[in-house]
Amino acid sequence: QVQLVESGGGLVQAGESLRLTCAASGSFFKINVMGWYRQAPGKQRDLVATITSGNSSTYADSVKGRFTISKDNAKNTVSLEMNSLKYEDTAVYYCKALILITDRHEYQFWGQGTQVTVSS
Repeated sequence: QVQLVESGGGLVQAGESLRLTCAASGSFFKINVMGWYRQAPGKQRDLVATITSGNSSTYADSVKGRFTISKDNAKNTVSLEMNSLKYEDTAVYYCKALILITDRHEYQFWGQGTQVTVSS
C-alpha cells in the first residue's frame, strides 16, 4: 500500500519561511503528479501547488511569487518552499499524489497533513 508522509510544519511569524516535504513509499510504478493542498479552520480544502512528472508547475494565485514546489525523483519526494508567510497561510497542509500502481492503473493518495501556523 502507498503512503504519503508530510514533515516540516510548525509555528512561524509573518514574513518568515518554512519548507514542507512529502515522501512517498510503498509499491508503485511511477508518480504522475504530486501537490499540496491546505485547509484552514471552517473552510474547504484548496489547492496550493502541483508538479507533474514533466516538471510542469501550477500555483494558486494567493501563493504565486512566494511558494515554490519542487521534486526529487530518485527519493520520491516533493517539497514546498514557503517564503514571506502571511497569517492567511495558516492551515493544515496535505500532500496529494496521483500514482501509477502499475504502468496502466492510476490512483489518488493523501498524506495525513502537517500544521502550519503563522502569527501576525
